[in-house]
Amino acid sequence: MNQLPSETLTILVVDDDPVTCARHKAYFERQGYLVLIAGSGPEMWHCMQHAKVALILLDVGLPGKDGLELARELRAHDDYLGIILVSGRDDDIDKIVGLESGANDYVTKPFNSRELLARVKIVLRQTHRLRPRQLIEVQQELRYFGGWTLDLACRRLKDDNGGELTLSRGEMDLLIALGQRPGMVVSRSTLTQAISQRPWDASDRTIDVLISRLRKKLRDDPQKPRLIITIRSEGYVMVGRQEA
Repeated sequence: MNQLPSETLTILVVDDDPVTCARHKAYFERQGYLVLIAGSGPEMWHCMQHAKVALILLDVGLPGKDGLELARELRAHDDYLGIILVSGRDDDIDKIVGLESGANDYVTKPFNSRELLARVKIVLRQTHRLRPRQLIEVQQELRYFGGWTLDLACRRLKDDNGGELTLSRGEMDLLIALGQRPGMVVSRSTLTQAISQRPWDASDRTIDVLISRLRKKLRDDPQKPRLIITIRSEGYVMVGRQEA
């Protein structure tokens, strides 16, 4: 059986019903995906500009531009984007029009969450796996966490409004070392090598000081951090997730 890529993929739910959005977000995050939410076409494009989305669950009956028109625009924007249209109408003509708009699949309400998950996996095998490797590698140069975007290659950190945050060389080296291993515990020894190319000494508090400075600049509460977590006796881990 074909397996999905090992990296965490992002699903964008585009629906003007907040209850539906909350249900999808909770379910798919339990399945290991990152989930963003948009309630309209403009919000959808804002998310697309700030995140690398692998698949969109797109409601047909949106206010303003409907899902069919947005699907055509999305397909023109990206040949490898997974698009699943969601509609309350199950007429064959509607399904045909939906698929002709560029969508990979068309799902009618009501539906079982497990069925939708199966369809999502099938579409991702058809789209994300076929994306040219060089495009995937470019995507992997960016990390998204807590409203921040970290460009590993260009050494830039931006907030969700596109404003760039200035970091010292040591702070940036440390953040990149964590960003290169998202979700993994990175030891103080590894972090010390990343910022100074020297062995770690147990009495050296440089890493802890830099972590404290980073948390302050990232507005990450040191008492209850959400983005950079201390793992006692082991090191630190970047666990922040993308936010809508």
